[in-house]
Amino acid sequence: MGNIAVVVGAGIGGLAAAIGLRRVGWEVTVVERAPLLDDAGAGISLAANGIRALDALGVGTAVRAAARGQYTGGTRTPDGTWLARMDGAALERALGTPIVGIPRATLHRLLRAELPPETLVVGAEVTELDRAEPGRVRIRANGGDRVAGGTEVELEADLVVAADGVDSRTRAALFPDHPGPAYSGSTVLRALTDRPLDLSSDFEITWGHGAEFGHIAFTDGRAEWHAVLNSPAGVRHTDPLGELRGRFAGWHEPIPQLLDATRPEDVLHHDIHELTTPLPSFVAGRVALLGDAAHAMTPNLGQGACQALEDAVVLASALARGGDVDSALRAYDAERRPRSQAVTVAARKAGRMGQQLSAPGAVALRNTAMRLAPSGATLRMILRHADWMPPRLPEPPPAPATRPE
Repeated sequence: MGNIAVVVGAGIGGLAAAIGLRRVGWEVTVVERAPLLDDAGAGISLAANGIRALDALGVGTAVRAAARGQYTGGTRTPDGTWLARMDGAALERALGTPIVGIPRATLHRLLRAELPPETLVVGAEVTELDRAEPGRVRIRANGGDRVAGGTEVELEADLVVAADGVDSRTRAALFPDHPGPAYSGSTVLRALTDRPLDLSSDFEITWGHGAEFGHIAFTDGRAEWHAVLNSPAGVRHTDPLGELRGRFAGWHEPIPQLLDATRPEDVLHHDIHELTTPLPSFVAGRVALLGDAAHAMTPNLGQGACQALEDAVVLASALARGGDVDSALRAYDAERRPRSQAVTVAARKAGRMGQQLSAPGAVALRNTAMRLAPSGATLRMILRHADWMPPRLPEPPPAPATRPE
């Protein structure tokens, strides 16, 4: 079995895959279209399954140190009434870790730090993926920091990992009959505050009619906030903060405070797409799909990044067992596809019963049901998806000893 891999995409899933592959003895090149890895993004929550995957990759300790545990908070109505409270301590007792919140830029930086700089090729667009020759895959990357502008470089590999996101070109090439991502009906605006805030909880979401506002608090006192709205695709606003102040006028604190602590230029706006049609396989020849390229889901369960991290660990473990690459990829597909596609469906259902619900009668019924639900109902819902144990990966080889000068 050869041991040269190319990972397409340097997001959280792609970097995690590269770390896992290197840990089990593979030589890895990560190809990223973006010209700069500028740590764009807002914040992210990681449940126990994501943290456990990071532990298996050897990055969990560093992530925990940089993250803030989500012990307090829950779900509210626009007037501030609590629908459900978060019990992070109970989660920690059940799973060994609470959900944690961390800026995406920090998580990305910690993952990059595990890879030698020469592993990453940025500003390089994959223009061809040739699977014609059995046992080998060739990629041509146009541009990149190792390549003269406008020229092509051919990278040969025994394995390609497609981690190129919800709009994956690799997926489209491998499965031309698949309809691709579909618009979920919701759009999200989000940002990090530009200064610390005195927040009374670690994590909150508030549900109105076809709208959600939430925040994640970080260790430095800043916070990520997100506003999810039912909306036609493609709608954009010349003054996003002004639009949100109007949309959420009268909603409880700290929502106005979070918006006031945000610079207009920091607001990100993306329509939410998902793979409503499941892929028939996460593997095509020597190409493995991973993360959003394989199972893009709505953010309603906070599981998108966690599932990508699971993918990375399971792929590395399958390849570490020995045997041929094709058998390892079949094992990866058999293990990951049923679970991740089930989580995708559960996230879609959670959105329809949560943020997307807009009819006044349906909203009132949902809110009443949540207020009357037993205190452990929320905990059981989280455990259903977060209580996952990763396969154990081999210990990385020791660093070569340096001779004293």
